[in-house]
Amino acid sequence: MLQILRGYDMRALGFQTADSLHVQIEAKRLVFADRAKYFADPAFALADLNRLIAPGYADQRRAMIRMDRAMDTPDAGPDVLRRGDTTYFTTADANGMMVSIIQSNYRGMGSGLVPDGLGFMLQDRGELFALTDGHANIYAPRKRPFHTIIPAFALRNGEPWLAFGLMGGDVQPQGHVQIILNIVDYGLDVQAAGDAARWRHGDDAEPTGEPPQDKGKVFLETGFTPAVREALRARGHDVRPGDGSFGGYQAIMRDAERGVYVAATEMRKDGAADGY
Repeated sequence: MLQILRGYDMRALGFQTADSLHVQIEAKRLVFADRAKYFADPAFALADLNRLIAPGYADQRRAMIRMDRAMDTPDAGPDVLRRGDTTYFTTADANGMMVSIIQSNYRGMGSGLVPDGLGFMLQDRGELFALTDGHANIYAPRKRPFHTIIPAFALRNGEPWLAFGLMGGDVQPQGHVQIILNIVDYGLDVQAAGDAARWRHGDDAEPTGEPPQDKGKVFLETGFTPAVREALRARGHDVRPGDGSFGGYQAIMRDAERGVYVAATEMRKDGAADGY
């Protein structure tokens, strides 16, 4: 998503304007179309997954975005969430070491299997294989399934800068992009970047084989103005009120010049920031 959005002056488009949300949503739709078709264990992938994040490929996909209306349901590029209790945490020490970690047993309590003497539950992410012959994510021996567990980490000038995560299934990459844009392009601090209203696009194609539902739905939190909502509807987006599934954000930002850390925590659900 960020590779596609590099082609826009996000700062000029404005913070939480219809233009800004429109290109973010359209970039998400393009990326998720590719995700649904190609994403699989790299050892079994049907395409070079590195190509999907290459600048040249992003240029091709970006060219499909029109500013005046939402595109029809996009196909994947050529040749190439359910409720749960995901936990995210990040930590950093005085030496500048930073860690970003996310964990989830997936549905309910995972598989329900506890290894003898170990005391933890095994996950059931195997449910996220596709069952369609020829699909990149088709189940196979010794193959990892698709999953949404993606802790985030950003560097600045090659040095650790931002360890963060945003739990919530398919909202994770969408939320990560919004956090980065809020900090880098819109100048929000690390806490305000998480507090800002979020959007989420749903009902796209899935790597498990489910097809998209038309253009999908755009869910907006209440912080977006009526004018922005109506402007998105005018472009053909199916805008819906927020359904509460906008993720859970935690972050630590490193200020190398001052030698300090700044932490942020989610206001939408349980979380905490602490120093020692």
